[in-house]
Amino acid sequence: MNRTKGEKIFGWFNIILMLMIMLVTLYPLYYVVIASFSDPVAVSTGKVTILPSGFALDSFNKVVHMENLWKSYGNTVFYSVAGTIISLALTILGAYPLSKKRLKGRKLITFFVLVTMWFSAGMMPTYQNFQNLGLLDTRIGVLLCFAIDSFNVILLRTFFENVPDSMEESAKVDGANDWTILTRIYLPLSVPALATITMYYFVGRWNSYFWSMLLLKDQDLVPLQVLLKKLIVEVSYNVNEAVDMSASVMTEQTIVYATIVIAVLPMLILYPFIQKFFVKGIMVGAIKG
Repeated sequence: MNRTKGEKIFGWFNIILMLMIMLVTLYPLYYVVIASFSDPVAVSTGKVTILPSGFALDSFNKVVHMENLWKSYGNTVFYSVAGTIISLALTILGAYPLSKKRLKGRKLITFFVLVTMWFSAGMMPTYQNFQNLGLLDTRIGVLLCFAIDSFNVILLRTFFENVPDSMEESAKVDGANDWTILTRIYLPLSVPALATITMYYFVGRWNSYFWSMLLLKDQDLVPLQVLLKKLIVEVSYNVNEAVDMSASVMTEQTIVYATIVIAVLPMLILYPFIQKFFVKGIMVGAIKG
């Protein structure tokens, strides 16, 4: 099918726009990577822009031997894996009943779920709630903190609604109960949606630091992102207070970059393997019929 001149111009305009957006999105990550391998003096003086300047692994060597780094890394892995399992289980148990028209008060319950997407109690009431429950400075507090996302519940509910009712009716004729129907029919058919939600929860858990920073005071319990935030604040303070750019400040900047690279590496490795499920889950879960 031949395109008109206007359509061709519009197509090229879209390509150029997408390339610009891709460049703006990827360049910060690219800069962090090349800066982490570059000479600290070159990074501080602005010589590193497109290509790395020099080659130095001192920053990575210091990061590897940094106090509490691997303990924080282990905490992040634990919070991400265990938290994702808890969040996924709660989301499934919330989405499955809401997908059934026979559930009494279904519309009202769905409304209350949607309300939490628009309004929240606020930071201080939420913090006081955790304090009153005795969940401050505990791992279980971090795991239960915002364990379920209303958007993911609605997404999975919509996916469950697309499963033909005839399959459930046939299973009930054979004597299957709701738990069997959920585990034997709905979950195997919902792998794309479950992979999408798992990715949402895992990335959110991996990158979260704010509530972990508020709830945890014990440095042996903090995740990697809290440690990284502490490094960035210390480097910013040292740069502002320094009369001249000393070697220690310049080294701390590259240490931060090296820590960021180590922190995002698992996400960069994991995402390509589940990208196909991610795209399919979004499309199928968002379209009914």
